[in-house]
Amino acid sequence: HFLEMICCQLGDFDDAIIYLKKEIGLKPSNADAYHKLGTVLLAKGLFSESIKYFRKAVTLKPVFPDAYYNLGVALQNTGQPDGAILNYQKAVQIGPGQVEAYNNLGILLTAKGHPEEAITYFQKAIRINPNYADIYNNLGLALKDKGDIDEAIINYKKAINLNPAFADAYYNLGFALHGKKQLDEAINLYKKALQINPDLAEVQNNLGNILAEKGQLDEAITYFQKAIALNPNFADAYYNLGFSLHINKCFDDAIKCYQKAIELNPAHIDAYNNLGAILKDKGQLNDAITCYDKALKIDPCHAGVHFNLGLVYLLSGNFKEGWKEYEWRWRTTDFISYQRNFSKPLWDNSDISEKTILIYTEQGLGDAIHFIRYAPLVVKQGARVIIECQRQLVSLFENIEGIHQMVVRDEQLPEFDVHCPLLSLPSVFGTTIDTIPAEIPYIMMDSLLVQKWKDRVKDDNSKFRAGLAWAGNPLKKGDSNRSFPLETFAPLAESDGVIFYSLQKGNWSEQAQNPPEGMTLVDYTDEINDFSDTAALIENLDLVISVDTAVAHLAGALAKPVWTLLPFAPDWRWMLNREDSPWYPTMRLFRQPSPGDWESVMEKLKEELITSVMSKINKPFHST
Repeated sequence: HFLEMICCQLGDFDDAIIYLKKEIGLKPSNADAYHKLGTVLLAKGLFSESIKYFRKAVTLKPVFPDAYYNLGVALQNTGQPDGAILNYQKAVQIGPGQVEAYNNLGILLTAKGHPEEAITYFQKAIRINPNYADIYNNLGLALKDKGDIDEAIINYKKAINLNPAFADAYYNLGFALHGKKQLDEAINLYKKALQINPDLAEVQNNLGNILAEKGQLDEAITYFQKAIALNPNFADAYYNLGFSLHINKCFDDAIKCYQKAIELNPAHIDAYNNLGAILKDKGQLNDAITCYDKALKIDPCHAGVHFNLGLVYLLSGNFKEGWKEYEWRWRTTDFISYQRNFSKPLWDNSDISEKTILIYTEQGLGDAIHFIRYAPLVVKQGARVIIECQRQLVSLFENIEGIHQMVVRDEQLPEFDVHCPLLSLPSVFGTTIDTIPAEIPYIMMDSLLVQKWKDRVKDDNSKFRAGLAWAGNPLKKGDSNRSFPLETFAPLAESDGVIFYSLQKGNWSEQAQNPPEGMTLVDYTDEINDFSDTAALIENLDLVISVDTAVAHLAGALAKPVWTLLPFAPDWRWMLNREDSPWYPTMRLFRQPSPGDWESVMEKLKEELITSVMSKINKPFHST
């Protein structure tokens, strides 16, 4: 016994094993010797080999809590959690003071998705040893899994108070506050964890995530790179790095990161999804479809992938498949706020003659103007049509033929029999490129309102009037790609004979007070109360030049000449490689030749505008 003890204390486990095996040979019924031998093997990391000795120990001595505990440790380390739980439970049944057994039970039960049972064991451990920082941290993790974040935070803080150098507790507290959107506090805690232990790849990664969330992409990228340096097989870090590079428009580098994430984790559905998105934005539609197909093999019901696949199909002109996939939008997080839960059925193109149908706008103002063209088709089904829309659009839509009633969004709805979201109507009608309802104008204006605005602009002494809109809603995803400052229109100031009118309301409208040098820009937007006023002003212009926003749709719906300026990666409705739009016969599309290149677009616009002005000036006058 003395020699075996000295060998263990000196770390000479091999000699200790020899002595213990000799002892067992001399006394095969010695449970303590079997337990000691198992413990030495456990210390050497020989978990599988230790198990048989612990089993022999508890067979010889059934009331042996330490042996049951160590058997649990060995089973836990060989991937046998159920066996480990059983032996830890035996350890605490016969030896209630087994703090580590309670702690390990809690850890395993948390991992198995039983946080409430785990919490009970952690609390028992704390009653035995209230100064054990690790247990408070583990209790916090179980509370987090239970959904009790505030209690989890309390326990993480207790762990830190007991052990101010507890990096994991700082990280877990930061993670909890991150989830509560207390971003600055979370950042400080992540950084504190890294001060204690800079080799925590998970913390580097999550610090990158929170910085990316705050828009500090360059700093976020640095932390993702640190995480990868610490763990070159960290698939999520490659994915997060790719996502930040994607947002930073470093597309080729982002692609490499997404591909690496997939290589490390072939089931990384988010990497496939975002790789598909970036390939779509590069115009590689077939490759994007391949990515989405692979993602759907992993999860056939992933709503985000289905929706993105629908966008690619629509962008490519495959409306049949596109509309079908587009309906998955209702299951995505981005559309939760648009979801309506009516007790009445969704219209599926069944007979609605003599029934009342509610059609409601679901997205932006431009989407509503674009797809309101379908309302007369529903009227032709013999239905009584109610339209619910944004307040700014009510006066614009109320003159559409056949609409029975207009309702402002969020106000009391009248009774109806069936309902349909506005952007689901193309799917209901089975619209293809050849059957797009493109008869224009489909929005009719009040002649008195048009005359009012005619009187407003008649004294401008212009040869050519052009309306300008340069920015959309900044809250819309991807707005930075489509919007730009008014100054970008500066080359158009060289077009002699043109008076420009601002059609820019809301965001960036104040820029109209300082137009580019040489540009005559009239700003009556303070007198525009809603889209009917905007439409009436447009009716008195020769041309509208607009980024991809509601103004472009409005001009197209009014059958006015409109030049729509598109980013390199356009919205699905404009498709690719064409200068016209099947949705709007009077629209021309001016596309960026490369990402971010508005300069080339403006040069082309300037040339075309000069030609249009000259064409109008030189048009022969026919007397009556």
